[in-house]
Amino acid sequence: MDFGLLCVHAHPDDEAIWTGGTLARYADEGARTAVVTCTWAEGTRRAGELERSLAILGAGKPRLLGYADAHKPESAPGSPRFLDVPLDEAVGRLVEHIRDVRPDVVLTFDGYGSYGHPDHIHAHRVTMAAVEAAGYDQLYPDAGAPWRPRALYLATIPRSVVVSHWQEVFGAAPDPGQTLPGVPDDQVTTHLDVTPWADRKWAAMQAHESEIERGASMTLLTTLPERARAQMLSNEWYRRVVYTGDPETTLLPPSGLFGNRVDRRG
Repeated sequence: MDFGLLCVHAHPDDEAIWTGGTLARYADEGARTAVVTCTWAEGTRRAGELERSLAILGAGKPRLLGYADAHKPESAPGSPRFLDVPLDEAVGRLVEHIRDVRPDVVLTFDGYGSYGHPDHIHAHRVTMAAVEAAGYDQLYPDAGAPWRPRALYLATIPRSVVVSHWQEVFGAAPDPGQTLPGVPDDQVTTHLDVTPWADRKWAAMQAHESEIERGASMTLLTTLPERARAQMLSNEWYRRVVYTGDPETTLLPPSGLFGNRVDRRG
């Protein structure tokens, strides 16, 4: 299969949490898969963990932009924060990867960064601009031959899933007016059942040992009640916001991973 999938994430571990099942499923289908990670630098512990996670998911070697995490200057010593880099620079760096991988589909976070992390939100903004710019020969002419992906999908969570697990995790229902992750259910266009790949996704998450040690969001996932964790591992949801081409012929490989069998059009 000559089909390419590129994920753009903010940090090491995002690839496993948000798109791990999709990456593993596509790799098993014979697709070319790759991941660009916007923060952390080569030689750091988390970059090594990312390499192990990608190996488990079949997604090649790390592609690190090498910028610093918004909250951790040690993530890329001597480099600026991802949030502080001129937009044109970050977009150009990502355009280079898009033109190198030549993906049919690009995946990144939704507009809220899935749960509001500033690096996630910025990764969304940069990816939206880069996917559009990559197709123009006038833009970033030194970044490779122009390439226009067929579709862009945003990783998200249906609001009903968030609400159903909120009380299990926090011991109480969300407060009225609480800012919640995810989007209203009717904005989710694509649902993938990745149950056969859930063990691979879990193993990739476990490769990020430093995140588990520090008690971050990865720890929250590892301590979820079994039912809630199984649902999060076995399902991945997306919002399709950009599409180019004929919707009946260009939405991905013969297996229909993002095709008519799993998409709700509208």
